[in-house]
Amino acid sequence: MTAAEKAHAIREALPPQGLFADKTWRIAPDPFPMDPKLHQKIIDLGPRLHSFNKACNLLHRQSVEGKQPAWIHRYLDAGKPEELLAMAGNPALKNDLPLVIRPDILLTDEGFAITELDSVPGGIGLTAWLQQIYEKLGEASGPSVAKQFISALQWESRKIPGDGLIAIVISEESKDYRPEMEWLAALEPDLLMVCSPQHLVYRSEGVFVNDRKISLIYRFFELFDLPQIAHKEHLLIAVRDGFVRITPPLKPQLEEKLWFALFWFPQLAEFWRHELGDRYFRDLKEVIPFTWILDPSPLPPHAAIPHLNIHDWSQLGGFSQKDRELILKISGFSDQAWGSRGVHVGNDMPQNEWQEKIQRALANFETHPHILQRFAKTRLVEHVWHDFETDSATTMKGRMRLCPYFFVENDKPQFGGILATLCPADKKLIHGMKDAVLTIAQSAHIPQPS
Repeated sequence: MTAAEKAHAIREALPPQGLFADKTWRIAPDPFPMDPKLHQKIIDLGPRLHSFNKACNLLHRQSVEGKQPAWIHRYLDAGKPEELLAMAGNPALKNDLPLVIRPDILLTDEGFAITELDSVPGGIGLTAWLQQIYEKLGEASGPSVAKQFISALQWESRKIPGDGLIAIVISEESKDYRPEMEWLAALEPDLLMVCSPQHLVYRSEGVFVNDRKISLIYRFFELFDLPQIAHKEHLLIAVRDGFVRITPPLKPQLEEKLWFALFWFPQLAEFWRHELGDRYFRDLKEVIPFTWILDPSPLPPHAAIPHLNIHDWSQLGGFSQKDRELILKISGFSDQAWGSRGVHVGNDMPQNEWQEKIQRALANFETHPHILQRFAKTRLVEHVWHDFETDSATTMKGRMRLCPYFFVENDKPQFGGILATLCPADKKLIHGMKDAVLTIAQSAHIPQPS
């Protein structure tokens, strides 16, 4: 089959409702080939990031209990409603962690950098669909995002007596991702169903959808969106009292980006080393960019902000364009904290605008902390996509984001696959867009099915 024939086959195989609401992308006839060593290094992130999530969960709890400094949980709890903090502190849920781990990875000249860690990610259905279609075309083999995701959900659902039914609950804020989840649910219609929050019915004997008792809710909405969720009080009570499980857990602290800053705090180095082990701690230091929390608290006269050599964050606004190879992000619990929203590239805007963003971030510290992160200098890569207007192959030279998916089952993260997003070279923020090529990434030496 020619590359053009494969591209047409992929487009023709798209579900009638699509995979994202009103979203299109450029189609590649082949997966993105990766160096086998790099591919394996990304697979090896699974247990490291699961251990990191465990350590984050423990550190927050110990801070609340007074076993670690209180400023840790104050950073993480800023701006959160009391009812949600109370739920997060429920002793029965203390060990609950996200079942899905998805880092955002940028390829660099030195290897790669993890810019974010997402526990409520989109793209699961898209990646599973791409794996399926490429396998049918003889271009892919290996693990399955769909199988690993469903298996992890099944494992979690068995913790509640019953039929183990699972509801994927999608809020209005996240509705663009509904088509891919509906495609996934159709793979196991007796096990999975997709619904909106208002379709959940709360009874004394449990939580129901269409008179089917649900054991597990897969929460496809961020926790900042909880006030908009229908009957949220009933949801919180049902989870608290053990009538239904929910994943990711109702722990807003685990959805903060400022964990990467806490990872670099010298005061916490021994904690991270102890909880992660020397090897995992060293490996993560190689791939997590140095990150700061924009805390406006005054420093002692002799002190300086590490690696920036400034005494006050307001001095950051005066940095030259060359020195502004920095990313400013809202940490979490906001409608600006997902996708590419609320992300600002320092050297990609005028100085007065950069100064304004810094001042606004400092002013919002008490309710919406922001972080600053070193800009990961991405290397340019090439991949072929099919231009349907000219019906010809076109090579894009651009910047690549890799999103590997890991699914935690029985406390073990299982690798499912990698979504690859190639954006034009002039784009500083790399995310799904109509000009991007979306495909899967795999080792260049993965054997092809016969």
